[in-house]
Amino acid sequence: MSDPIIKLLQDLRPEEDYSASEDYFVDGLLDSLDLITLVSALDRRYGISIRGVDILPENFRSVAAIRALLSRHGVTA
Repeated sequence: MSDPIIKLLQDLRPEEDYSASEDYFVDGLLDSLDLITLVSALDRRYGISIRGVDILPENFRSVAAIRALLSRHGVTA
């Protein structure tokens, strides 16, 4: 079974290998537009609303960071 977070990331940029990166922004795998698109996809997928104050690169720089953010919203991913 594939990781649902990796799947959402690959939907954004299928050519990238997210499993090989520890910081998607530093490595150029995500930019600010991708971040907004990812937040929207996460909100839809998990039925949550990520607050503006949480839309910071450090909350989205890796699968672990995204999972931690989702966990704060009561989601296990």
